[in-house]
Amino acid sequence: GDVIHRMLTATQYIAPLMANFNPSYSRNSTVQYLDNGTVFVVQWDQVYLQGKEELGSFTFQAALHSSGRIVFGYKEIPVPVLQISASQHPVKAGLSDAFMILNPAPDVPESRRRTIYEYHRVELDTSRIASLSAVEFTPLPTCLQHQSCETCVTSELTFNCSWCHVLQRYL
Repeated sequence: GDVIHRMLTATQYIAPLMANFNPSYSRNSTVQYLDNGTVFVVQWDQVYLQGKEELGSFTFQAALHSSGRIVFGYKEIPVPVLQISASQHPVKAGLSDAFMILNPAPDVPESRRRTIYEYHRVELDTSRIASLSAVEFTPLPTCLQHQSCETCVTSELTFNCSWCHVLQRYL
């Protein structure tokens, strides 16, 4: 999106593993990306946890396919993710999305207040993240495939459309 907000990591993310990583700790640590038009891949290679470098390096990646499929690959996870401290930074893995609305602030008429609405989150069970493992997310059909609210509401999708009072439309 075009808005960077301090709540971004709490509400909008694609995170194979979010933690307090320090890519500058080692000359061998890198965060690289590749986009070939069909798949966009980000790889965290030999990154260390800030202040816990003795635990070893982590190597993992996220691959976003143009079909909507997302794959998280874990090559090197030296310690159980449940043992990573969340005191300095959240520790999580999964997907989350939200939208922001600018509302007039009641106390200052000429200003606007940002309100973030998280509408979907998929959290991975971090106890299952291990070296040489992967997780694949496959998209389900959505209302975005339809050209009108009527065709969406009457479709045979596997979820229930619902009215969003904020946007004044079906989701």
